[in-house]
Amino acid sequence: MAWIYLIIAGIFEVIWATGLKYSEGFTKLVPSLITLGGMAVSFYLLSLATKTLPIGTAYAIWTGIGAFGAVLLGIVLFNEPVSIWRIVFLGLIMVGILGLKLTSA
Repeated sequence: MAWIYLIIAGIFEVIWATGLKYSEGFTKLVPSLITLGGMAVSFYLLSLATKTLPIGTAYAIWTGIGAFGAVLLGIVLFNEPVSIWRIVFLGLIMVGILGLKLTSA
């Protein structure tokens, strides 16, 4: 169950990071509320996951999911640049996430 909590926490990290962009420095109410709600859910689920999983593994995977998702949504929603190097480094983030998952107890 801890891995499910961790994956969902990572998804909510992507949600709040994207909401942060839309909130325009917390000057827009609805995106600000989505951001704060996403943060709360993400941190809560991460805390549940760390009851069982090692903190180093859980935190690295949580931030990895968030970083991966934020870059993808930045490309899709905000027309951020796409280059071969960005794709390569996204792949490396995914390798790190999978490597930590496969080598953790």
